[in-house]
Amino acid sequence: MVDHTQTTKTIALEHYGIKNAKVRYQLPPDELQKITVDKGQGVETASGTLAVNTGEFTGRSPQDRFIVKDDITKDRVWWSNINIPFESDKFQKLYDKVADYLSEKEVFVRDSFACADENYKLKIRVITEHPWSNMFAYNMFLRPTEAELENFTPEWTVVNAPGFMADPEVDGTRQHNFAILDFTRKIALIGGTGYTGEIKKGIFSALNFILPVFKETMPMHCSANVGKDGDTAIFFGLSGTGKTTLSTDPNRSLIGDDEHGWTKENTVFNFEGGCYAKVINLSQEHEPEIYGAIKKGAILENVILNGKGEVDFEDTSITQNTRVSYPIYHIDNIRKPSIGKNPKNIFFLTADAFGVLPPISKLTPSQAAYHFISGYTAKVAGTEAGVVEPVPSFSACFGAPFMPLHPAKYAEMLSEKMKASGVNVWLVNTGWTGGPYGVGTRMKLKYTRAMINAVLNGELGLYDYDHYHIHSVFGVAQPRTCPGVPDEVLSPRTTWNDDENYYKTAFKLTNAFRENFKKFEADASEATRRGGPQRYAF
Repeated sequence: MVDHTQTTKTIALEHYGIKNAKVRYQLPPDELQKITVDKGQGVETASGTLAVNTGEFTGRSPQDRFIVKDDITKDRVWWSNINIPFESDKFQKLYDKVADYLSEKEVFVRDSFACADENYKLKIRVITEHPWSNMFAYNMFLRPTEAELENFTPEWTVVNAPGFMADPEVDGTRQHNFAILDFTRKIALIGGTGYTGEIKKGIFSALNFILPVFKETMPMHCSANVGKDGDTAIFFGLSGTGKTTLSTDPNRSLIGDDEHGWTKENTVFNFEGGCYAKVINLSQEHEPEIYGAIKKGAILENVILNGKGEVDFEDTSITQNTRVSYPIYHIDNIRKPSIGKNPKNIFFLTADAFGVLPPISKLTPSQAAYHFISGYTAKVAGTEAGVVEPVPSFSACFGAPFMPLHPAKYAEMLSEKMKASGVNVWLVNTGWTGGPYGVGTRMKLKYTRAMINAVLNGELGLYDYDHYHIHSVFGVAQPRTCPGVPDEVLSPRTTWNDDENYYKTAFKLTNAFRENFKKFEADASEATRRGGPQRYAF
């Protein structure tokens, strides 16, 4: 049963520096949707779903993400162009400005939890300028009961003010938008951007520091599901590689689609209470569960509607990063609570636009550590004058923008857990086959599903290495046959029908891997270093 509890409790925000605000506390989603529409900040689609435009920013802004450098973080955080230091006194001054900006306004406050496991649960208060941002928080975080709200004391606070614009010269930001974490004050401060993903990623980034440092738990940018026999599968991957699509399986219960923890007790728990999926080219035929979750209570972001109020999922005129957030109960087959045990298989998903990686391959522990630290996928550069060129993209641990610690720390934790649980790791290419982007075609979803199902059913895991071919460039073990997949599809070289260009392109990608890995070599073990491609281009 869905709990839309609206508490009669009221709260004051003066101790946050927000004065004389009209506080709308713990409003149910249908009321937040009505307020959004009444304010002209969104519209309802034909299905009753709320559709909003997030404004200038339709995605995260990694260069505008900061962490306050203080006694807690200075010797622990991996300071880099991903984790950018921010001065504590500048944070306080900027926070005071945001609090003054929200004073006298109508603001929306929501108390919620992160982490489905009771032993790791984090109490969160989200203060937002816009009603739809608060509805997003309802969808994405875990929803407390009225009894749990009675004595609710937040441990972390998210302050979200899209309409506040920073002055970079005065405030110390790069430009007018910012997302800043302060681990001493336990505040995630967001301004100048309406993109709701900054809210959830702020808490995710905080947990990626808190859990490994203080709780001996590995945080993961992944989706997860569980089979009827209780076997948990984990899907790592960057945006656009298929995490949500492949983990939402009618034959397996969904634990969650994006953010999880792997405990020392060998359990996997969801951080969130909802899903945040890309909807570009979404269809009922190929992704029926996600398509069916888009109904009243969900929020569509930056989509285009036709005259009948229907969504055109192929229209990317605003952004290719069109999104939907919905509470996890919009999916029928979910794990309750969102916790799994006994991880048996891990899938690293990559959309290889070079078209040279096998569609599925089995990794050794050394290869798993190497590919985890690398976090490879590829981006498509565009089609100007008919020219297309894949661009390799590496994001350590498949989520570098959200990882405050050095990637080697997370890789070390993964290796230890792999050894302890005997988990198998697979590299899955959901990208191109038969040539690079612009020449080849995208791997058919039905083939990718068949390969993953073969792993989960034990049909690939039963094979010994006589049933595999060791790739001559990448050194990974690719199966020679798989139920439901033509044999020739399993060999990327065969699909090209052009050996010379295939190997030239493969070596080009291996060189990109090596160049990227240079910054991790000093902190990586010899075994991990040997997990990468060993052959060099002449």
